[in-house]
Amino acid sequence: MIEVTEKAAVELKALLEQEGKPDLALRIFVAGVACSGVQYGLALDEEVKEDDVTMESNGIKLVMAKDIERNFSEGSIDYIEDENGKGFLIRNPNAGGGCGTCGGCH
Repeated sequence: MIEVTEKAAVELKALLEQEGKPDLALRIFVAGVACSGVQYGLALDEEVKEDDVTMESNGIKLVMAKDIERNFSEGSIDYIEDENGKGFLIRNPNAGGGCGTCGGCH
């Protein structure tokens, strides 16, 4: 189960309200692959495809392809604000890492 933290849920609900589309889902997708493993992205989506997996956390509907769900079944989506800015943070404890090509990735 992917957890949307309470803080992230508040921010997402405000964004959906601002867009005037409270029924949109939050789609999790593969945005690329780096030394630390698969990088995921987020997008608001009104379409649920036939092979999608859907779930809900803290009142936020989540959608993702089945192949993503297999590798990202216990992650979390949080919202952070610090001196570097603010935004959503995706955490995946199942992410692989360390391809050896970065010369110092941890």
